[in-house]
Amino acid sequence: MTSPELRPKLRPESSPERIVIATRESRLALWQAEHVRGLLQKLYPACRVELLGMTTRGDQILDRPLAKVGGKGLFVKELETALLERRADLAVHSMKDVPMVLPPEFLLAATGPREAPFDAFVSSRYASLDDMPPGAVIGTSSLRRESQLHANHPHLAVTSLRGNLDTRLRKLDAGEYDAIILAAAGLSRLGLGERIRAVLPAEVSLPAAGQGALGIEVLADRPELAAWLAPLDDPATAACVRAERAVSRALAGSCEVPLGAYAELRAGAIYLRGFVALPDGTRIARAELTGAVAAAEDLGLRLAEALRAQGADEILAALG
Repeated sequence: MTSPELRPKLRPESSPERIVIATRESRLALWQAEHVRGLLQKLYPACRVELLGMTTRGDQILDRPLAKVGGKGLFVKELETALLERRADLAVHSMKDVPMVLPPEFLLAATGPREAPFDAFVSSRYASLDDMPPGAVIGTSSLRRESQLHANHPHLAVTSLRGNLDTRLRKLDAGEYDAIILAAAGLSRLGLGERIRAVLPAEVSLPAAGQGALGIEVLADRPELAAWLAPLDDPATAACVRAERAVSRALAGSCEVPLGAYAELRAGAIYLRGFVALPDGTRIARAELTGAVAAAEDLGLRLAEALRAQGADEILAALG
């Protein structure tokens, strides 16, 4: 059986005349869509590539943590509806926002080269997590980050932080937080790299599955689109992301589960790390494995089993 994460590598027999990209209207989402538009225009100079800006439920609900209102899939559903209604041809997503199980009518046609996959420490008051005194307030929207912060820095006050990237930075600058944790990739893509005081290595804050990678989603019954998009796929990034997503899918990973999975290529093989934790960081299951690039998803499934051997099922049961 062909995996839903595998993209067909078809050779385009013609060039597109018009492509419409569905995108959220946040500044970062628009940057991502414009980036893909630029790549497509280079590939197909005669093609008209247009953007269809949309506001999703994830953008509208800002007073509650994502884990309480349906998870990151809230950023995707409206874009998928535009594809189903043929108002758009493709949607561009941050891969960490894409649900681990796609409905059968959709597929990921391409995964672009990965930007820095790590988390970033952002603060106007402190240079690093280690500099923050007891009781200092640090904001994050992620249970994954929250659990690792509690485990490594139990003296800090971790509080919820919602909104798009610019909103989160405004809240920090207004003094609502002493520091916040954001994805380094988003800051870099928007030219805000100077806001990063420290990049958190995987040993400190293991990234989310797919973090830093862009995915392009299309309808499964549009093989011509998959063919046109195939040149945008980066095989190394795609393999690493498939391994990470397999871990999360096997353990029902979502916003409700503090789970991290990060794969990188080392000496021609995939080195994969993962963890599952309680939100307060008092219990964490960790595992790591190395495997063949060609068997990326199998490696992810094996890592999920290794996490179960470390107590992941008991942690997940406690979360339920």
